[in-house]
Amino acid sequence: MRLWNATRDTLVAGRVIPGTGFWARFRGLMGSDPLDADEGLWLPDTNGIHMFFMRFAIDCLFLGAADADGSRPVVAIRETLPPWRGIVWYVRGAKGVVELPAGSLGRSATKVGDRVRWQEAETPAEAPAAA
Repeated sequence: MRLWNATRDTLVAGRVIPGTGFWARFRGLMGSDPLDADEGLWLPDTNGIHMFFMRFAIDCLFLGAADADGSRPVVAIRETLPPWRGIVWYVRGAKGVVELPAGSLGRSATKVGDRVRWQEAETPAEAPAAA
């Protein structure tokens, strides 16, 4: 999936992996390699995170409940949370969080109050057949 900022018409992340289930949400990005510039991790039903055992800084995009059109409001952002030092205990109204590489929210100009939407990732066009 990719995450699109519908308010600003910008791409937030080109490839977001869902982290569903208790263990996926518990582990998050702990101990993993840094994300590529266009990657992210979606942790549904999460309203707080910690940075223990993290090896790199991240941006966090806290999203509210989905509306009828599938868009979600941005209820909070946290930019450049440092490894081992950042904790976000509780974000009121958050129904999930997207963890992104540090700088992602600045590049997409995403702000609190924006609406974001999940989209199917685009697939590269097939190469034309040789004549």
